[in-house]
Amino acid sequence: MPTKSVPTLLKDIRLVSEERYAVVEAVRALVNKSFKPIAEEVKYGGILFASGVPFCGVFAYKEHVSVEFSHGARIDDAHGHLEGSGKGRRHLKLMSLDDIKNKKLAQYLPLALAAAQSAG
Repeated sequence: MPTKSVPTLLKDIRLVSEERYAVVEAVRALVNKSFKPIAEEVKYGGILFASGVPFCGVFAYKEHVSVEFSHGARIDDAHGHLEGSGKGRRHLKLMSLDDIKNKKLAQYLPLALAAAQSAG
């Protein structure tokens, strides 16, 4: 079965929730503004981002959007917003567009990329 394209996944998210769609699009815009080059791929039901190495993804759920960091356990979480307790992954749970700023996503993204690069 072929993998969904990014536009198809976005269309599906928008059909379910306009608010979740807006958050996912804002996360994508921030990632695309922050890194060059950036690649997007639909995998595991979300959009994965890579800039040389895969480093994070955005996933829309019924009640929130999650930004997952593949090597989030390696991030020094000075802001205290990361969730999760497994060996590797951590995430930011975004309930609204305001959470992108309030939970300092822009500051976590370069940390996530550095953590993925150092894990390589």
